[in-house]
Amino acid sequence: MSARLNCSSARCVGRVIKSQTTNPLSRATVSLPQISISSTRQYAAPAKAAPLTLGKLELPENYISPHKPPTARRPETRKSQMIRAYTALLRSTPLMLFFQHNNLTAVEWAAVRRELKRALSEVPTPIVGPDGSVPVDITDSIHFQVLRTRMFDVAFKVVEFFDPEEAAKQSNAYTHDLSKSAYEAIQAADTTNPNTAYAQISPLLNGPVAALTFPTVSPAHLAAALKILSPSAPDFPAPTRRKNPGYYEQAAQTGLQKLFLIGGRVEGKAFDYQGVRWVGGIDGGLEGLRSQLVHMLQSAGLGLTTALEGHSKGLWLALESRRTQLDEEQNPKKKEEEGGEAPPSS
Repeated sequence: MSARLNCSSARCVGRVIKSQTTNPLSRATVSLPQISISSTRQYAAPAKAAPLTLGKLELPENYISPHKPPTARRPETRKSQMIRAYTALLRSTPLMLFFQHNNLTAVEWAAVRRELKRALSEVPTPIVGPDGSVPVDITDSIHFQVLRTRMFDVAFKVVEFFDPEEAAKQSNAYTHDLSKSAYEAIQAADTTNPNTAYAQISPLLNGPVAALTFPTVSPAHLAAALKILSPSAPDFPAPTRRKNPGYYEQAAQTGLQKLFLIGGRVEGKAFDYQGVRWVGGIDGGLEGLRSQLVHMLQSAGLGLTTALEGHSKGLWLALESRRTQLDEEQNPKKKEEEGGEAPPSS
């Protein structure tokens, strides 16, 4: 409903308009429709504000803000930030597990995340961290999130097939993940090559998919997560009811039944269901794997040394026996002298 103006107010508005139009310092021209003054009550229509003049300050047509580089995608879709988040996640996360989920409710998601966090918090902190100096606890950095599969697919292509350094050598102005060079790279890429991680994982990313991300490859934390999200005896048994009664609540059990482990990505390589379980089953984590590798190398070196020594000893014994045989054949008298004559029989 339009604003009401009395007759006395109309005279005041007329004086204000007259003073603004006669003022030389005024930069904007305000135009209002004429208001008839009468004894009856009148209603004024809303006035349209005149455009403000910025003077001679004009930006060039090809101006590019340094805080917002141009992208190959339309900014009004509001998907660019999601693609950037997924590309950063793929580059900084060495271990990811993919689960298919089937219509989990908010209560079920909360119960699943609660039990997962409880199981991860029970994993002991390593004595020596990845840098070799300080212990690192990655429990708070492990996240279980639902993916937007179409956006994740585009981000996966950018990470797999786009090389910013190679694009910079071709004198391209922009080499970020949303640039035109990145868009052209993923359009020209061979996504059907079975040797790429994208071709191996992309068929699994259909429908509703969730990802469990780890900031580092930790078999101990992976085993704890598998015992909750995908338990299987005897390697990854589910917790007992006495030890963890919350795991057997109806919301948690219903949510876990709707999750299915379909694969993973470890250090840029695609792993299937069995491969993920093999990584989680490494005894002692990465430290145990390094110890096994050192022991294997030491055993291999010791075996090689023993084999070489055995062959050399056998060769020396063969040559020594042959030399003795040749000496006996060449000097038979010497042998008789060394042995002496046999005593006469009585």
